[in-house]
Amino acid sequence: MSTDGPEPAVLWFRRDLRLGDHPALVAAGQRVLGVFVLDDRLLKPAGAARRIFLVRSLRALREQLGGRLLIVSGDPATVLPEIADAVSATSVHISAECAPYGRERDQAVRAALARREIDLVATGSPYAITPGRVRKQDGDPFRVFAPFYRAWLEHGWRGPADTEKSTVDWIDPGAVAESVELPDEPVPEGLTLPEAGEKAALTAWREFRKGALADYPDDRDRPDRPGTTRLSTYLRWGAVHPRTLLADLVDDLPGGDSFRRELAWREFHADVLWHRPETARRNYDRRFDVFDQDTGKAADAAFDAWCAGQTGYPIVDAGMRQLLAEGWMHNRIRMVVASFLVKDLHLPWWRGARHFMRRLVDGDLASNQLNWQWVAGCGTDAAPYFRVFNPVTQSQKFDQDGAYIRTYVPELRDLTGQAIHQPWTLPDGPPAGYPLPIVAHAEERQEALRRYGAVTG
Repeated sequence: MSTDGPEPAVLWFRRDLRLGDHPALVAAGQRVLGVFVLDDRLLKPAGAARRIFLVRSLRALREQLGGRLLIVSGDPATVLPEIADAVSATSVHISAECAPYGRERDQAVRAALARREIDLVATGSPYAITPGRVRKQDGDPFRVFAPFYRAWLEHGWRGPADTEKSTVDWIDPGAVAESVELPDEPVPEGLTLPEAGEKAALTAWREFRKGALADYPDDRDRPDRPGTTRLSTYLRWGAVHPRTLLADLVDDLPGGDSFRRELAWREFHADVLWHRPETARRNYDRRFDVFDQDTGKAADAAFDAWCAGQTGYPIVDAGMRQLLAEGWMHNRIRMVVASFLVKDLHLPWWRGARHFMRRLVDGDLASNQLNWQWVAGCGTDAAPYFRVFNPVTQSQKFDQDGAYIRTYVPELRDLTGQAIHQPWTLPDGPPAGYPLPIVAHAEERQEALRRYGAVTG
């Protein structure tokens, strides 16, 4: 094809499915071919919710670009050099990847491109501060959030990049190759997903900033109220960049400090995974490699009941059913159900983390795995004894009137008062169709403490 005009470049979209605040778009130059590679190594382990939302996000991005997005399938190390050659590009531009597989994949792509004298150029990342850059004064990484947060604030971040569709001249992909058809995967029955795309992400942020942000410090822990941002899905796919959000958090904005801190937790976990990539699969605290956990048929049956939202503990079951219905779960409830799996059922954290990654539309490896380890007590903050969440008191405190439970557990919708938190205490037991508790929390708490004591002394 003709190469008259500015030198062409390839922009390889990954976890940055937007046009605004896109540093790699600035670095790519004036004449750009946008590409997304459907990679089976990422798609096959993902659940239906994540795959469907990705396809919808790609369609939204392609529409933003007036159709000028080339979508191909295959091994990126094979297809990207061929695409770059087809447009006579000397560079492929990306937002840096920070997770273990992405880093490994990018090394392979960089080597394949180099053999054709093509550069792989990383600019920016999915984070306000790229993982690995915030360190202690002695150069070591942080292992505790509070000092990381202080250093993160002190380090600071650049303002949003001024980019949009008209920033560059987009090369017509039809002159390069034919895009593959995006799969129309059937939506599982009952699953409801948020609207995809950059426009939807920015709308959600504006509405939250004008409304629920002021009460965020308190309401973010209340699953019965619309007090959270619901932005985790958009951040996971890069439909909005965290710098865009941070730039809107002026110093005197009510709720701003609390929300900024939550963004920093996301960056902390990414930083931990950057330095300790093995923690995606293994305990951060290796003492827990010998932790006593249940196995066998009874353990598998308990796990299945947890997955299905049939444990007999309403707040746990509401959370697990919300996950099935929406591919998302309220953050407070994620901690409650995780504690129940690890502390009440004595099952390994990685089983729950794997289930979450298959079901969550916002499934982010660093946040998911390290939050699970945080609850399990084998992560960066070793305080397992203080995180044996009581599912009844958590329900009474954060879903006082049972509104959240009623939304997701229809068997209990007619209950009033405290009975909705402990339906097994009713004279005739729980309503028809709802199970009795599969374990006694008080007994399992003591058993959990015994097992932790055997590891931690």
